Order: sequence, then C-alpha cells, then structure tokens
Amino acid sequence: MKDVYILGIESSCDETSISIVKNGYIEIATTISTQMDTHALYGGVVPEIASRMHTENITLVLEDLLNKTNMNISQVDAIAVTYAPGLLGSLLVGIEFAKTLSLVYNKPLIAVHHISGHIFANNLVKKIEYPTIALIVSGGHTELVKMTSDYDFEVLGTTLDDAIGECFDKVARVLDLKYPGGPNIERLAKLGKNNYRLPIPMNNNELNFSFSGLKSSVINLVHNELQRGNKINKEDLACSFQTIAIDELIRKTHLAIKQTGIKRLIVAGGVSANSYLRDKLEELSKELNVDLSIPPLKYCTDNATMIACAAYPLYLKGEFTNLELNGKSQEYFLK
Repeated sequence: MKDVYILGIESSCDETSISIVKNGYIEIATTISTQMDTHALYGGVVPEIASRMHTENITLVLEDLLNKTNMNISQVDAIAVTYAPGLLGSLLVGIEFAKTLSLVYNKPLIAVHHISGHIFANNLVKKIEYPTIALIVSGGHTELVKMTSDYDFEVLGTTLDDAIGECFDKVARVLDLKYPGGPNIERLAKLGKNNYRLPIPMNNNELNFSFSGLKSSVINLVHNELQRGNKINKEDLACSFQTIAIDELIRKTHLAIKQTGIKRLIVAGGVSANSYLRDKLEELSKELNVDLSIPPLKYCTDNATMIACAAYPLYLKGEFTNLELNGKSQEYFLK
C-alpha cells in the first residue's frame, strides 16, 4: 500500500503549528510557534492578538517545516486542518491557509476536530487497538468514551459543568498564579501537602463528572480566609485541590473499566500532561492489568502532529471537505 503523507495545520488557540505525518503514526517533522509569553502579559489568551499573531507566523512556520523535511507541498497527499472548537479568529487563519494550499496544489482537504486530534495522538505511541476506553481531559472537555473502531465514539460519562482544565485555570486565577494556570497549580502542588479539606465532586457510581462544586469550595475558602486576615498556604491548597480533582478522574476511570470489562485505556487532552495524573494512571493500569497509552508531553499540548494523525482514518474513508469549510468556536466532537 502506498505511503500517505498528510500535512496538518493547528491554530485553534495560541499555538501556530504545522506538521507532516506518514501513514497516521510516523511524524516526519513538526514546527510550533507559541504565543504563550505574549499572552502571559495579559493573564490569559487575548483572541484578537492570537489571530493576528497566527497571521504573522503561519507562512514562517510552513517555511521552517519544509526546510526541516526537504519536502514540498506537492509531495503530500492531503491537507488537514483544525476546524473546531477554538477561538474563531484563530481557527479561521489556519482554515483559510489550508484551503489556499488545497486549492493551489490540488490536494484533498480534511476537517479535523481538535479533540479527535488529541485522541489519535496516541497512534504516535502505539497503534490504537479496539475496543478501548478514552479518558479525555482538556480545558473544554472531560469525558469517558468507549471506542470500538476509528471515529466510533460512545460517551460513557461527561462533565455536567466545568471541564477539568477549566477548573484548574479558575483555581489558579484565585490563587493569583500566572498564565498558564494548570502547570502552575501542578508546580505548587509538588511543594505542598494535602492539608485542606475539600469536597469530593460527584461522589457516586455514575460516570459523569462535576467540578464546579470543588472550584467554588476553593474560591470560597480563599475569600473567607482572606476576610479573616488569615494567610493561605498556596502550596498546600494547590496540592489538596489537585489531589481531589485528579483522584476523581481516576475513580471514574476505574468504574468505566470495571463496568465495560475493556482492558485498554488511552488518554487525550492537555491535562494529560499533568504528572500526578500520569502517575495515578500508571498505578491504575497496574492494579487492573490495563494496557495504558498516554502521548509524550510534546503531543499533549496543542500541536499539528495530532491533527495529521487524526486525518489519516478520514483520508482512508475518503471523508474530504470542500472550500466552503468554516470554523466553529464550539462543537461537540462526536458530531
């Protein structure tokens, strides 16, 4: 069978990234231009600045990638791009760039959902075997999903309110931690102890998640202590919050494995970069004799490698889109 080279483009938030991947699992090269330092000055991503920087950087990113690979666009078989979800202005920069390449070089265009990209990044570790359970943990998603084949998703449980990544960011903000919040919570938690008593969220045998109560408890605790003139031990509070939040992810994942009897688990989304979560998942996999797959750290955060990987099964199915493709700031990935 002929090798298939897919050029992937990711611009959903504050990373401009382009990658070439062979056969859905072999990374040829990837270039990422991050805007993190710029947005850190404002305490979070500023959409207008993000889209402007994507516009300034995207041709430079492509040029750097092609220099790394000694390839040209005519040698790839398809162009893939993130179309949802994300900051609409940022998405549109990548989409219009992808459509231009598709038109000029007469290459099929493939629309990829950002979360599907995170899922199929696991093929960069080892080929996903089915059936499998996918734990999806990101700024906008917290789900347990059963997969029986490529793009065959069945939701077992989802968040009823805040996603886990969103909860981390909001707690970081109330602790006056700099952007990005999640990694700074993790850094502080390593220095602290689990000394604060916080409620266990959604403490039942359902597979749904709820983190808003835990977030509110942290916010109320901080405000009440400050009103009393007491000093918050940020390290201990970060540790207590992270422990409760991550342990709930583990408990629900344990339930999903037990209820389905499936002995394979893949992890997807930016929060999978959290070292405490990775350690607890390793423990769980050993306890239940589960085949665990977590992408390396460089594939957990936003990147175009995962977009090209997720496009490969769509390429094989001939599921291409046309030049009317538009961006969507919000779209559930199962649609």
